[in-house]
Amino acid sequence: MANFFIPDDLNQQIYLDANATTPVLPDIAEVVCHTMQVCFGNPSSSHITGIQAKHLLEQTRQKARDVIGATEGDILFTSGATEGIQTAVVSTLIAAKQHGLSNPVLLYGATEHKAVPNTLKHWNQVLNVNAEVLAIPVDKYGILDLQFIAKHAANALMICTMAVNNETGIYQDLAAIEQVIRSKNESVAWMVDCVQALGKTPLALSKTSIDYAPFSGHKLYAPKGIGVLYIRKGSAYTPFIAGGGQESGMRSGTENLPGIAGLNKLFSLLLDQHDETFKPLAQLHGYRKQLHSALVDTFGHLTFNHAFSHSVATTLNFVVDGLTSKEVMDLFDAAGIRVSGGSACSSGASRSFVLDAMGLPSWQSENAIRLSFGPAMTQAEIDFACQKIRSLKPILAANCLVVSDSTTPSQELCALGLTQLRHQAACCWLYVDAKKQAVIIDPIIELIPRIEKMVTTQCLTVLAILDTHKHQERISARCLLASELGNHYQDMPSDELGWPIGQTCISLEGTELQRLATPGHSMDSVSYLLLDKQKQQVSYCFCGDLLLPGGLGNTAIEGGCSRAMANSLLNLNKHMVDSSIVCSGHDYQQCFALNWGVQKASTANLSALLAGELTIAEFASQKYITDQQQQSHTDPLCGYVETLSTASKQVTVKAAKQLLSESTTCLIDTREPYEHGANNVAQLFNMSSEQVINIPLSRMANAIVEQQLDQERCYVLLCRSGNRSRQAANNLTQLGYQHVYNLAGGLALL
Repeated sequence: MANFFIPDDLNQQIYLDANATTPVLPDIAEVVCHTMQVCFGNPSSSHITGIQAKHLLEQTRQKARDVIGATEGDILFTSGATEGIQTAVVSTLIAAKQHGLSNPVLLYGATEHKAVPNTLKHWNQVLNVNAEVLAIPVDKYGILDLQFIAKHAANALMICTMAVNNETGIYQDLAAIEQVIRSKNESVAWMVDCVQALGKTPLALSKTSIDYAPFSGHKLYAPKGIGVLYIRKGSAYTPFIAGGGQESGMRSGTENLPGIAGLNKLFSLLLDQHDETFKPLAQLHGYRKQLHSALVDTFGHLTFNHAFSHSVATTLNFVVDGLTSKEVMDLFDAAGIRVSGGSACSSGASRSFVLDAMGLPSWQSENAIRLSFGPAMTQAEIDFACQKIRSLKPILAANCLVVSDSTTPSQELCALGLTQLRHQAACCWLYVDAKKQAVIIDPIIELIPRIEKMVTTQCLTVLAILDTHKHQERISARCLLASELGNHYQDMPSDELGWPIGQTCISLEGTELQRLATPGHSMDSVSYLLLDKQKQQVSYCFCGDLLLPGGLGNTAIEGGCSRAMANSLLNLNKHMVDSSIVCSGHDYQQCFALNWGVQKASTANLSALLAGELTIAEFASQKYITDQQQQSHTDPLCGYVETLSTASKQVTVKAAKQLLSESTTCLIDTREPYEHGANNVAQLFNMSSEQVINIPLSRMANAIVEQQLDQERCYVLLCRSGNRSRQAANNLTQLGYQHVYNLAGGLALL
């Protein structure tokens, strides 16, 4: 059959997210196109073209039986697994409405795809079944708790489990589950989500008492929008889609014949023992071993979130110790390697509910990477994938993300100046002078591994680790970070916020850090002012949560005082100039680099206070009332901010290339250096490398202070998806840059 892989094409993407979806195999695509153009009849038509279509449909149904081992029962064509799940749940609950149980329950596996519990809850409410919906717990290996099933099975109207988990690849012992279910309840409806099992594990459904089993074509090289549902003989059934009576009245609507033709070819490939499209299990295990080795060679310390002995060979779910899932995914994406963070269907989530259910620590749940490949993967593709993964190691080492094993490591990234590190909305700041002396302000526990790596790989000497206040929402990471840095930290007696006792300032090359008491958000709050000795003005103000981009800190929490805040702001204003960059403890709007002039202009009560339009008492009264009202309507935050109105100019790829054809226009790559180093952006735009500047969001504040950008010049900003570059474009627009354009859609649409 045709092959996806072109070994000589070094720019080809490596697709390792097969659990989310797969490309359509060329042989299957050919059949689908032929069906749309030649064998396009309606199976309900009585003429020859319709009869041919009907024959294809029924032939596919029989092949589906052969593939899943269903000698009896119904095979229903659906739009995919989600429709199959709906159909099974609705059929079961309608039949079970007159159940007569005093405490009816609906059971589902705690690691089940969200389509299952959400469907159960929805139809349980709509149909007024009023059963209790319970999640079956899993152990640390992701295996269902059989004792829990045994305890509740007698009162269950439906039990939903899955054959193979989509995030971890963990498979369940269906025979053991069946034995427990049927020993307690012979008639309860049992649905097994078999989406990830097809083509990866053998199936013989007629030899089981499984009532419903949904499948989806696009998870195994067939088109999207087509699937099948197995229904055991005698199981309850109510048509989910009524209408013209197609599918023998079980599912109305003209059948998706091209999709069914795709399934026909897929099933033929699976059944043909002489065809080599789908690889034997031993070869798939060999693939996983190769990928595992490449990952360990590249990243060093990995933690796998599943036992290989309990999971299918085509899935690896892991955490790179010391790196966030976003950092890993961005790096992979820049290098043309497509992976996902947990489940693609839960991409809006910040953590994996599957790993949470398994009881894994938060850092694993929040930073999981899922690497998955399909059973049609070739040896050449795996070899190339491993080669591409290993090619990332020097980039990681050069950017302080892994420790180099070279005897003479060459770090390309030098964190001179200011770097912002973020965890969710909290900000930590690292400032390094020309002699590689550093101060760290407001360290965050989750970022300790990253900070430790940056400090040790670049041989920095940390003069101080400072908190701006005792953070009400988190424990200080200062002491823990100090112990991790070892000899890189110049330990000396300090106060409870880390300021060296007896020192009025911390001297750095060309600058000095001064301390200013600024109570208001809390009574111990201080601001650290970095003074440029040559200019004799404040370059950066590390103000903790006294100031936030677009707002002020919350005073309606423990230690807060709006009157004290008013006095602190007036005092701070005496030291600041409009160009001083405000470095807050939180950045809820992702502004990254706002200066004092913009901060004043965008914060109404601050502006009024400094202009004398509000007295201290009036400011304090208004601020207190506002904070109390905000806190009563939302979760307590460290500050409440107004949305800053900015409208950066969005341009298409064509327009961006036109702008960049002018030598006076520069391209700003807002991705992190490790992403920037993974591909040649200048080459992509056919432009001079001198026109390309890499300014990640973490270094935006430093770029402004160091005057890397000219307000009169034209800039096109880009990132992977257009999101980070849009934030940066908004930021620069707020700062007065007039000729800033964002590449909409980023490199993804290039």
